[in-house]
Amino acid sequence: MLKSHYFTDLIEAGCDEAGRGCLAGSVFAAAVILPTDYENALLNDSKKLTEKQRYALRTQIEADALAWAVGEVTADEIDEINILNASILAMHRALDGLKLRPQAVIVDGNRFKPYGTLPHETIVKGDAKYLSIAAASILAKTYRDDYMDNLALQYPAYQWKVNKGYPTKAHRAAIEEHGISPFHRKTFKGVKEMLVNEEECV
Repeated sequence: MLKSHYFTDLIEAGCDEAGRGCLAGSVFAAAVILPTDYENALLNDSKKLTEKQRYALRTQIEADALAWAVGEVTADEIDEINILNASILAMHRALDGLKLRPQAVIVDGNRFKPYGTLPHETIVKGDAKYLSIAAASILAKTYRDDYMDNLALQYPAYQWKVNKGYPTKAHRAAIEEHGISPFHRKTFKGVKEMLVNEEECV
């Protein structure tokens, strides 16, 4: 089973993001504070779980957590500040939404910016090591999937219900055929070339 905490005797929030490598849509992040003695043998990195397992665990996480919240940064904001800063901003927004104030933060990956004066630790593959980060990865992933499923109803050509905005062959082909949507990230490779092509045609 994953570890229950990194910091000792502090109220600790785990953070993770979803959608960083996508060509379209917002990046989402979640922050989760679990009870210090929390145990859940099923909790793991969201990428190692099936869709059905993720949604079942989301319900359980939301019921069991002392606090949880989800943050979002839009495609336009991503283009303005870049995806790394956007991912961190999404985590900060998730932390802002917590009803319980954390005393420390642990983050999946190796990049983060201080959240106020709270101590923080970045942990590579943290979503496979710590329960709260795994929980955050599941919430971020499922809420982003819901968001992309809703966008897919408006823009069915891109098959976002299947690819969730990631650069699959079908998604790239749809961009070539239909151009870009208002939700595509215009600074990303595979999208920005379309803008150049459009300008050349004018």
